[in-house]
Amino acid sequence: MKPFVAVLNILRCAIVAAAMAFPGLGFQVQAGGIETNTLLPLKVAGNHIVDSRGEPVLLRGVNAASMEWSSDGQGHIVQTVTTAIRDWHVNLIRLPLSQDRWFGKGPEQANGYTSYRALVRQIVDLCATNQCYIILDLHWSDCDQWGKHIGQHSMPDANSVAFWKDFAPVYANNPAVIFDLYNEPHDVSWDVWLHGGIIKDKPNSRDEMTSPQTYEAIGMQTMLDTVRATGANNLVVAGGLEWAYDFSGILAGRQLSDPHGNGVVYANHCYDNKHESVDTWIAKMEQASATLPVIVTEFGGNSGPSKVDPTDNWLLHVMHALDEHHWSWTAWDLHTSARPNLISDWDYTPTPRFGVYVKQALADSSTTK
Repeated sequence: MKPFVAVLNILRCAIVAAAMAFPGLGFQVQAGGIETNTLLPLKVAGNHIVDSRGEPVLLRGVNAASMEWSSDGQGHIVQTVTTAIRDWHVNLIRLPLSQDRWFGKGPEQANGYTSYRALVRQIVDLCATNQCYIILDLHWSDCDQWGKHIGQHSMPDANSVAFWKDFAPVYANNPAVIFDLYNEPHDVSWDVWLHGGIIKDKPNSRDEMTSPQTYEAIGMQTMLDTVRATGANNLVVAGGLEWAYDFSGILAGRQLSDPHGNGVVYANHCYDNKHESVDTWIAKMEQASATLPVIVTEFGGNSGPSKVDPTDNWLLHVMHALDEHHWSWTAWDLHTSARPNLISDWDYTPTPRFGVYVKQALADSSTTK
C-alpha cells in the first residue's frame, strides 16, 4: 500500500499546484477519495472578481455569436465553443442570446422554443464540464413587441423582464454562469439607464433591422432586481452607455445596488470607432477600474494604424494594455462574419490581422491565469 499512498500524495500535490496556477478551479474529494476539479462561483470583492475562496480570477475568452440571430447557432455553435475551449484555451465564453427565441418567437421557430433552450443548456454544460465560465448575454430584444423588431436596441423592454424572470431560475447559482443584463445600452440619459422611462429607440444602424420604435425602457436596476428576485445570486455584468463604452454615469453615483447577490461587474466595449486615442481609452479604464470591478466583454479590430493616431497600432496597443493591467476580456467574435471576426473560415483559421493575436494572447495567459 505504501507505493499507492506515495502516488496519491504526488497526485494531491499536483492538484494543489494546479489550483494555484488556475484560480477559479476548486477541488473536491468525492466518494472513494477520488479528487475532481470543478468551477468555483465568482463574486465581486471591492474592485476585483474573485472566486468563493476570495482569490482573484482573471477571465479571458471570446464571444460566440449566432444564438441571437438564429435558433440553431447556424449549426456551428457547439463546435465553436468546443474549439474555443480546446484550441484557443479560453476560460470564458460570452454567448449572445435573443429574448424572442428563448420564448420561441423567432420567425424560424415553427416548433417553439424547446430546441433553442436545449442548445443553450448543451453549451452551458459543455463549458461547465471543461472548467470554462460562460456569460449568458441578453443581446437582442424587440421593443416590447414579441416576434417583431428582433435585434439590437437602445434599452431593454418589458419583454426583457419576462426573459429574466423565466431564464434566471434555470441557471440560478450555477457556478459556471454569469448573467449579462443587456447588451450595449445607448442613446438615453443616465437616469433612464438606471431607472427606465419612455424612449424613442435608436436601432443599430449597422444592421438596419428596424425603424425607430417608441416604448417604455426598463432601467438596469429593475433588470438586476428581476434576476435577484428569482433567487439567482450569480455574478452579473452590466454595460454602461454609448454602446457599453462610457463609465461616467456609473462613476458619478449610478452604480447598481446589489446587497444580497454576488455583485455587479461593469462592462466596456472597445472598438476603433470612438474617435479617441488608445491612451484616452486606457485612462478611462484606469479611472473606472480603480474603484469598480470591470471587464472588457467586447473588443476588436485589425492590427494597423489607429484612426486617431496613424503612428499607433490600435489593436496591439489595446491588447498590451489589457495584459499589463490584468483586465478580464472576451474578444469579438469567433465567427466568420460577425465582424470584426477572429476566424476566416469554419476550420477556425485565425484571421491574420486580429485572430492570430487573440489566439496567441489566450495561449500565453493560459499558463499564468
